[in-house]
Amino acid sequence: MNDIFDPDVTEALIDRIHSLEPDTQPEWGSMNAAQMLAHCCVLYDLTFDPDPPRPGPIKGFLLKAFVKKAVVGEKPYRRSTPTAPEFRIAGDREFHLERDRLVAHLEHCRELGRKHFDGRDYPNFGTLTVDEWSRMFYKHLDHHLTQFGV
Repeated sequence: MNDIFDPDVTEALIDRIHSLEPDTQPEWGSMNAAQMLAHCCVLYDLTFDPDPPRPGPIKGFLLKAFVKKAVVGEKPYRRSTPTAPEFRIAGDREFHLERDRLVAHLEHCRELGRKHFDGRDYPNFGTLTVDEWSRMFYKHLDHHLTQFGV
């Protein structure tokens, strides 16, 4: 799988993001392009929040036991995979604002680099390796850019 911290991989993702238009239609799912960009930002918002919301003990156990492997593992997401409630985006979003926010998140990750993320905590899954971080970031974004045909 591509390494999100590789500058060439990040640049290719940014190019794909910039090829989206506000009226680009999804091949599956119900989000429009602006909502998808906002949805993709949630992962980074949680990552960079100094005091992110955390699941309770039961939900945390279930996420680590049953969801973590699907999110940070090598296997791609299936089309129309259900979205966690905290990642659902309702209402109108400003396409250019969300696009620029997502690009800024990618550039920030690239600047921080692999070393910053190795052994860092993610609120829903606990401590992740740098490769798990990379797969989680890349796989999620690739899934949604593919959803929109870019």
